[in-house]
Amino acid sequence: MPYIIYAHGGPEEQFRPGFVRNVQYFLARGIGMLAPNVRGSSGYTREYLALDDREKRMDSIKDYKAAADWLLAQKLADPKKLGIDGGSYGGYVVMACITEYPDLFAAAVSSVGIVNFITYFKNTKGYRQDVRAREYGDPNDTEFMKSISPIYKIDRVHTPLLIIHGKNDPRVPVGEALQVESELKKRGRKVETLIFPDEGHSINKLENRLKAYRVKAEFFSQEFKLDTSGL
Repeated sequence: MPYIIYAHGGPEEQFRPGFVRNVQYFLARGIGMLAPNVRGSSGYTREYLALDDREKRMDSIKDYKAAADWLLAQKLADPKKLGIDGGSYGGYVVMACITEYPDLFAAAVSSVGIVNFITYFKNTKGYRQDVRAREYGDPNDTEFMKSISPIYKIDRVHTPLLIIHGKNDPRVPVGEALQVESELKKRGRKVETLIFPDEGHSINKLENRLKAYRVKAEFFSQEFKLDTSGL
């Protein structure tokens, strides 16, 4: 069965049961969704919330690999039809997963995600820098920032990737997306980009949101080689 692992944002957010539009959109097309609340998610004590802070950043990425390994071990997911999708911090998770585990996913979608913590701290709005430093680490520690930034491991990427971003994003400036697009195209890797000129950190306008859902669904269906004739 085709499956997508959904990475929530924050990273302090928590995925909870309910009507989640993008999840329902995939489920209606016969694509399973797994949305884990990995280390660093809220709702599971303060200690759990802090388990991905600063030097522990990559521990939470290991949890996404564990989720994928579980799906495969249970034979719920076809390894050739396993994808990952996330927005905001979840977009960073997507990029981290396909650089740390380049053979794990058949397709990936990263929306408004950080790829380079050095440029992120340089270009994000000033009011966010201190609070984000408490989560991600000292922005002046260049070597550490590089160690958790997917852009510095971009050679590892072989997973087909769709990037979605708002041109006017003040939190994660669109330059993050453009860096990935440029570096992957230089290397001849498969990358598609959807930039909305009238959006910011979220894709809010109904017309744009529907387009983003449709493009994502078509991208995953194509990479998973699904029969969509009945949709």
